[in-house]
Amino acid sequence: MSTISERRTHLDATAIGLLIGCCFVWGFQQVLIKLTLPAMAPVFQASLRMVVGALCLLIWCRLRGIALWQRDGSLWPGLLAGTLFAFEFVCIYIGLIDTSASRLTIFLYTSPFWVAVCVPLRIRSERLNLLQWVGLCLAFGSVGLALQEGWNVQTDHPYQWRGDLLGVLAGALWGLTTLTLRTTRLVHVGAEKMLIYQLGGSALILPLVSLALGETWNWSAPSWAWASIAAQSVLGAFVTILIWMWLMARYPVTRITSFSFLSPIFGLLIAHLWLGEAWTVRLGVAMFGVAVGIVLVNRPK
Repeated sequence: MSTISERRTHLDATAIGLLIGCCFVWGFQQVLIKLTLPAMAPVFQASLRMVVGALCLLIWCRLRGIALWQRDGSLWPGLLAGTLFAFEFVCIYIGLIDTSASRLTIFLYTSPFWVAVCVPLRIRSERLNLLQWVGLCLAFGSVGLALQEGWNVQTDHPYQWRGDLLGVLAGALWGLTTLTLRTTRLVHVGAEKMLIYQLGGSALILPLVSLALGETWNWSAPSWAWASIAAQSVLGAFVTILIWMWLMARYPVTRITSFSFLSPIFGLLIAHLWLGEAWTVRLGVAMFGVAVGIVLVNRPK
């Protein structure tokens, strides 16, 4: 990780390329999950992803000599972050049974707005300015428009409204996880330890949830399903997260987080081109509203 003195004041070509790559992978993840659902139960998929991601992180920390187990008072908030993170992915994977990948991606990326609403309750200096409130209202209004479509329009998913609501809940849980990381003792630990709480906690919780739901653990799934799990685990849960942490330590944070608007755009485009999911006017407007809202909320004050 870079020190503060090595921070750059602008995004260069390397940073922009890495950010676009991360956002593409994160937008692609919901499509991969959706494609793999016929071969693997949803929470079982999520369990494998977290177990492999946690193992990759442990190996990385061992090779780099990064200590994870020292006492620093972060255990209880770390367990809370891991629990919130685990149930976020329960909502994502189960939600994709009932709704499209493009719709769930848009609802999931309401996370920055939940953070924007909740953080000022704990940190008074983080209160929103007028432009950020405009972005917040625009984003939630756009989400409401998309949710209305899920209730009123006949689709191939008879319970699309249920998947949509699980997507919104996943975004809220992601926001609460971020709030926990930013407003508890976790803010003083290293990024790798933050991540191991989330991946490790999920690796312990999700198999129990899968068993409680009565899911079948299909170890004889086809090779393409295992390739999907590998991509979700290694790229989605490990490599891109490390890249993001490296970028956050080296470049202006507000400019980096503003790039997150690309993820729902990539998710919408990939789901439309690969899965043939319908791209309605309302969905397009919702995507645009959420993307603009992310940019406005993340603007420096």
